[in-house]
Amino acid sequence: MTELVRVTSEEEGIAVITMADEANRNAFTAPFVDQLLGSLEEAAGDRDHRVILLQGLPDVWCAGAHQDLLLELAEGDLDAGDILLSKVLLDVPIPVIAAMEGHAVGGGLALALCCDVMIMARESRYGCSFMNMGFTPGMGITRLLGEAVGEYIAREMMFGGQMFRGSHFESWSGVNYVLRKEKVAWKALQLARRIAEKPRFALELLKGDLSIRRRQLFEETRTREAAMHRICFGRPETAERIRVSYTRPTREVADDS
Repeated sequence: MTELVRVTSEEEGIAVITMADEANRNAFTAPFVDQLLGSLEEAAGDRDHRVILLQGLPDVWCAGAHQDLLLELAEGDLDAGDILLSKVLLDVPIPVIAAMEGHAVGGGLALALCCDVMIMARESRYGCSFMNMGFTPGMGITRLLGEAVGEYIAREMMFGGQMFRGSHFESWSGVNYVLRKEKVAWKALQLARRIAEKPRFALELLKGDLSIRRRQLFEETRTREAAMHRICFGRPETAERIRVSYTRPTREVADDS
């Protein structure tokens, strides 16, 4: 089986999960999702690990749902509620750092919002492309995005579907760091080392307490997002729009305004 996601433990207490599906640009395909879920379970289940560093490819952190998966949703072969990545990540018992060197779009951005620390690259692009393809956002992003970047910016991103460079979020958003691309991995490891010095039992207690609000927000929005998806994916034109409008994040035009 091709290794699309791998777990390494190069330093004491730190589990590094690398999303490495170059062919699909770390888009959510069934094999990729299965391996990512397994990697999260493996990393969190090892009691020697005290922090997880989640990284992607140099140019794409995560591209969100693959076009084939979106067409399955539009054709009724898959229910959006079956995509459990957000919940699983929110439930990880130890801190997770998103080292976002590359672009993150749609569900890929939602994945980052479920982490405890977010580090963006100034040069890379981040956005919500759901509405470009004719359906409403999912994976909890309708509530979680506002927590990170502010409600009004989140609405602009969700309504408009445009991509923004990381520099757009510098200084004023709730993102932890926006750095030059070559500094992202270094900063993520620096933070991971500091966290890894702490006892796991205390980290678990604090993570459980600090994650209550985001887990509640996610649960509150799951039903509403699912209801909106049933309407959107139930419309015959949605599948065609997905075929025409699906774009990989590396081909998106950034809005730097």
